[in-house]
Amino acid sequence: MASEFILAVDQGTTNTKALLFDREGKAVFKASAAIGLLQPRPGYVEQDPLELWQSTCQVMRNCASHAKEAGAKISGIAISNQRETALAWRPQKDGSDAAGTPVCNAITWQCRRSEPMCERLADAAALIQRRTGLPLDPLLTATKWAWLLNEQPSLRDELENGDVLLGTVDTWLLYNLTGGRAHATDFTNASRVALLNLETLDWDDGLLRLFGIPRKALPKLASSSSMFGECTALPELAGVPIVAMIGDSHAALVGHGCYEPGAVKATYGTGSSLMMLTPRLTAEAKNLARTIAWSLSGHVQFALEGNIAMSGAAVHWVGEFLGLKNPAEDAAALAETVPDAAGLVLVPAMVGLGAPYWDSAARGLISNLERAHTGAHLARASLDAIAMQVTDVLEAMESAAGVKLPVLLADGGATRNQTLMQTQADVLNRRVQRSTQEELSARGAALLGGLALGWWRGMAELASLPSENESFEPKMDETHRAQLRRRWSLAIARARMRNSAGEGAAM
Repeated sequence: MASEFILAVDQGTTNTKALLFDREGKAVFKASAAIGLLQPRPGYVEQDPLELWQSTCQVMRNCASHAKEAGAKISGIAISNQRETALAWRPQKDGSDAAGTPVCNAITWQCRRSEPMCERLADAAALIQRRTGLPLDPLLTATKWAWLLNEQPSLRDELENGDVLLGTVDTWLLYNLTGGRAHATDFTNASRVALLNLETLDWDDGLLRLFGIPRKALPKLASSSSMFGECTALPELAGVPIVAMIGDSHAALVGHGCYEPGAVKATYGTGSSLMMLTPRLTAEAKNLARTIAWSLSGHVQFALEGNIAMSGAAVHWVGEFLGLKNPAEDAAALAETVPDAAGLVLVPAMVGLGAPYWDSAARGLISNLERAHTGAHLARASLDAIAMQVTDVLEAMESAAGVKLPVLLADGGATRNQTLMQTQADVLNRRVQRSTQEELSARGAALLGGLALGWWRGMAELASLPSENESFEPKMDETHRAQLRRRWSLAIARARMRNSAGEGAAM
């Protein structure tokens, strides 16, 4: 019998990837295409929606070609995607390869342009968090759509009439793959928009009025593992069903194969996301997000989440700051040339601080700088900053859940850095279990797609699939660890200080 594959697309911030997974949940082929970020002014971060679409077509075609050469069948398409990025488009009428014509560039999750909108909505912040589980922040998709409508008021009538559609990246790709026949999203992506009521699992009418967004413009809601439609856009994949869609951080949690409440993972990418499974929807988590981990056949698995804006991006920034040719790679290598940061602390709050602080006004800070410090110490401090931020979030999760979490599951490109992983174990003072299976987000989407296709019968069967991990045990003595944590806490406090004029306090 011919081999069968699931084609999993992972549309990320800096790359679009596609992988073929077999019935053992193993990746057998990978294609990747780099995509660009646009920064037209400070605080604004955009991407070209057509580049997102075209890069997706490119990597999917590469996978289709490989499957054809191998004499294998692609049975389904699964999508994981960067979250919170806001898109708006009009149905295409000129025969372009995309079914939608973008109204504007995609406003990415990193963009801070909707800060003024958040300030206007500050009185409703508690209501928003109570209904959606999300602290009010420019990260959230709804704030970006509200900003767009404020800038282009004429769009409102088009939205009301169905002439303009809204969606996150998963919705945009699905719409184009199905030739405009499917306008939908899954519950994980919807849970990051700030319009989904976690109690009713529907778009919230009160929040729609608050943000000024017509329900008609929003995608339909579906379980992460569902039949979303059939591919019509690519002849090589014509008729292949789209069988899963899920946000990338959620998909990585599925990819780890740990599905019991209390499991917690950190995805280390441009930013970082920690997610911990909870037995039910928690009543309150002030400094964290309550979210949906995944959804199957109408069942929703809830989680707590903490988001960090700059982790790998902090290392990249240091590389650019130092003028290195390959900023991220060279900065990471430079960090390896010193045993530690020699007391130097970097708080990478260039776009504010996420969990557990949610301080969009905080700004980046380098502290304890001495004459003997070098670029290598700054590079090492950027790695330390990732570990410290993750520790802050995990400690907040333990406090909210009232439990001690014995192990942190780790995934993402930055986890290949041995120094970072050991530092993480040291400052957490517990075991870090790194997945050595690359592309866990794509794997998680593929596993959910396999459930929709009947390849596997449930989460217990997914948990039994082969997995590959490596453990890092803490080695640092408690006195040194406590000293590093105190130094970091002081630097965080300084990064959040403001003088009476609202500017950063001089240190």
